[in-house]
Amino acid sequence: MAKPITDPFVLHACELMCSVGPCVAKRMFGGWGISVEGMNIALIIGDTLYLKSNPQTEPQWLAAGGHAFEYVTKAKTIKVNYHTPPDEALESPGLMAPWARLALEAAVAARKPKSAPRKQGKKQTAP
Repeated sequence: MAKPITDPFVLHACELMCSVGPCVAKRMFGGWGISVEGMNIALIIGDTLYLKSNPQTEPQWLAAGGHAFEYVTKAKTIKVNYHTPPDEALESPGLMAPWARLALEAAVAARKPKSAPRKQGKKQTAP
């Protein structure tokens, strides 16, 4: 049986994102992963909430003052498609709702299989 979540910030983050569905938080990489319907939509690393993004939505996150989740390896800094929401979004589920939807949309887009490239060949014509 899983231990109940007692971390106040994790519970708060799940409450903030309830507009997109029931959130499930699990320990992950020394932090937390938050998912809705089996799709990861957020990470909590330390005391920072990062929401799922992608190259198409990144400008919206950056325009709102968000920054990407990055971590450093021995060789380089890795930027991951998760961004912080605006500070005011951490105040209420209503203010978080548009950002949670954007994160869910990015998770859905990441889940869609990429179409296989079509092989180019001779087109056959009907006799």
